[in-house]
Amino acid sequence: MALTPVRLLGTPHRGRLLILPPLFCPLLRGKKTFYGEYRRPGQPRDNTPPWKKIRFDFAKGVEGIQKHFGLLKDEIVQRFEGPEGRPLHEHLLEQTRVMWEFRGQESLDQWIVSTDREIGGRSEAYLKLGRNNNTCLLYGTLCSTPPRDGETRYSGYCTLRSKQPLASFDRKKHYDWSSFNTLHLRVRGDGRPWMINIAAETYFSHQQDDMYNYFLYTRGGPYWQDVRIPFSKFFLSSRGRIQDEQYCLWLDKVNTIGFTLGDKADGPFQLEIDFIALCNDRAHTEEFAYELYKRNPEV
Repeated sequence: MALTPVRLLGTPHRGRLLILPPLFCPLLRGKKTFYGEYRRPGQPRDNTPPWKKIRFDFAKGVEGIQKHFGLLKDEIVQRFEGPEGRPLHEHLLEQTRVMWEFRGQESLDQWIVSTDREIGGRSEAYLKLGRNNNTCLLYGTLCSTPPRDGETRYSGYCTLRSKQPLASFDRKKHYDWSSFNTLHLRVRGDGRPWMINIAAETYFSHQQDDMYNYFLYTRGGPYWQDVRIPFSKFFLSSRGRIQDEQYCLWLDKVNTIGFTLGDKADGPFQLEIDFIALCNDRAHTEEFAYELYKRNPEV
């Protein structure tokens, strides 16, 4: 019988492997295998058959085929031109890159807004273009009152997150930020502390909730705030809990970036973003700002 290496769950064993027969591998899968999709307390179960959820549309099918074959053509052409479709010398000499700038309604379609209403909360968040259609304005009301479902104890958050980039035929695509070491933001907040979240591709499935975070303290007032945050300052967390074992951020496999507000201060909020960019600060040589986990003794 062939043996399968399986990484143990939990923080204390994050770096160890366990050898199990293939018979036990299905028992280590997530709750989705046995219990289906997540359903918040008090919500009725959806018993609709999966084939009834499929909507057939011939026109949209043809449009989707044209779109994906166009993306596939661009991918093939970019491989001959250079990294991300640019010449190699431009890629090597690049010092700054603007990833997101909000200059129209199509730029807002690249982002997703979510609140605690997904778990029965009362917070509200909206996204729109700022004055002169040159900025992005996230505003709303934060409410930390938990839902009355008898199970949820904490509530009160809102999140702005970029969409996962997709290649042709809906294949996952990653951002390659390995040429840069600093995140550059131009924001205008209301004095609240926001958390910046960066999600990168993980090697094991149980690490899908891992995220790198850093706190952004806005000044408030009418003036813009230029913020430069080295990637070495981002710390690892999983489901909101800071991990004892820290790792560096994989800058060559970045999936999404987001902003989260959850300071338990009920009331209105707003965050205005001009652009999100990357830069290479030659004066910053730090690789990682936090203590790395080491076994004692080393094995």
